[in-house]
Amino acid sequence: MNRALWQNVSHDAVTPKAVVSPTEEVERQAAVLRTGILQRRCDAGLQRIVEVAACTYYVRAALISIIDRHRQWFAARVGIEPEETPRADSFCLHAIKTPGEPLVVLDALDDRRFSSNPMVTGAPRIRFYAGVPLLDRAGYPLGALCLIDDKPRDSAPSLFQLIRLAHEAERIIAR
Repeated sequence: MNRALWQNVSHDAVTPKAVVSPTEEVERQAAVLRTGILQRRCDAGLQRIVEVAACTYYVRAALISIIDRHRQWFAARVGIEPEETPRADSFCLHAIKTPGEPLVVLDALDDRRFSSNPMVTGAPRIRFYAGVPLLDRAGYPLGALCLIDDKPRDSAPSLFQLIRLAHEAERIIAR
């Protein structure tokens, strides 16, 4: 997916900020804290988004993850029990490294970035992943709206609706 499609779907064209240095990660983490999302629980709007995403894409699980210092916290989730996982095991951490571009992994067992990941080799046995980075108004990536399934895919689905849902999640998080 290219940035042109990403911005065509967006109503608020934000310039995504890549986070590559430790200083930029500190700024990104400060952006996460400014949203107050880590203190919120059970937002009905975010929960509706993951439910729609899971049904639309016929996947086992959909999540809105927020990447914190040491964990990936799920602001909303369907199809997965834990409220958080270690940051080091996070697929969404990889997604936020290229904000403005979705990350699609058709088969995690065939992708050397993920093939030995505990979430691939153990529960929930992720094979397919698609994640759209969630950006704040300044363009910092906070986390991702993602789809996961225990079945690999042969080709990437159209992510148009997922990108629309991600923008809706960004607006809710910004409140």
